[in-house]
Amino acid sequence: MADVLKVIGLMSGTSLDGIDAALVETDGEGVAVPGAALTRAYDRETRAVLRKALDDARDVAAGRPVPHSIRDAERVLTEAHAETVRALLKKAGLAPGQVDLIGFHGQTILHRPGERWTWQIGDGALLAKLTGIAVVNDFRSADVKAGGQGAPLVPLYHAALVREAKALSPPIAMINIGGVANVTYVGPDTVLAFDTGPGNAPIDDWAHRHTGKPVDENGELARRGKVCDETLTDMLDHDFFNRVPPKSLDRMDFTTDAVAHLCPEDGAATLTAFTAASIARAREHFPEPATTWIVMGGGRLNPKLMDELRARVNAPVLSAEDAGWRGDFVEAEAFAYLAARSRKGLPLSLPTTTGVAEPMSGGRFHKA
Repeated sequence: MADVLKVIGLMSGTSLDGIDAALVETDGEGVAVPGAALTRAYDRETRAVLRKALDDARDVAAGRPVPHSIRDAERVLTEAHAETVRALLKKAGLAPGQVDLIGFHGQTILHRPGERWTWQIGDGALLAKLTGIAVVNDFRSADVKAGGQGAPLVPLYHAALVREAKALSPPIAMINIGGVANVTYVGPDTVLAFDTGPGNAPIDDWAHRHTGKPVDENGELARRGKVCDETLTDMLDHDFFNRVPPKSLDRMDFTTDAVAHLCPEDGAATLTAFTAASIARAREHFPEPATTWIVMGGGRLNPKLMDELRARVNAPVLSAEDAGWRGDFVEAEAFAYLAARSRKGLPLSLPTTTGVAEPMSGGRFHKA
């Protein structure tokens, strides 16, 4: 195997908004060299199929038969990813035979690390067949079965980015705000990572219910509202925030129930403040204060959420683009990076990132 691989990374996050795809060249150790990238939004029908799978998964016990709705969702998801790969190859001017590997995260529909169970749908063998490119998927299961949280998995790539960024002075807090929010704390000689709490998911669900739109665009609904401080205080009085990292969440662990009594605008404002406040509480677990906070994921595009976060942390808050990175594609790049690491038997997670007992590799390989 060549030291440097040409890999496509694919990410479909807990926000259920679409697929991010990024082509990178990487040896799985240094920073990946970015290539073509694109995002393909899910249409309304695909999003509905995935949302139903996510809802139905909550009623499935480990080892029980998988409902047809989830099998159907896995096929729809995999075919959508194959179409995305074809679109990326066209954009890059490449044939399938010119790409070594695909890193296929799939779609998380259930995450119960306490039961040593995490579930990402996505048929790696079918994707390899449809694209003609070898695939690595199922990145989280080995870590969870070994007693780790199985999340977050991007921190090793975050650490590689920080190491290469000469303008950044650790410690740096790298925040990814997807459906769930997580932090990677990169110090001079340590990497610490954990889920901080809700990300966009409750805000998105609330906006969809009250506006019919999948997100609160530009935080406009929240800007028209007022934060209910009493409700926010109650929401922050949750055991999760006091737990010592590493720790992780399922998308549905935090819902909109706590703001159900509020008007649409005040509910959006309170949920947005809740996400920002819970991210800020991550400071309680840092060995020393971060000099800079860098935000990736869809949440960075919500100005109201970014304003709320800046109001709560005593440090500069930047977007990924401010740091010279592609904010829409860091996670997709990371799963390309992790796929290369998987093929070389290198760790994907550490005791300080998922709580696993020792550095853990993982992933399942599927030939084209």
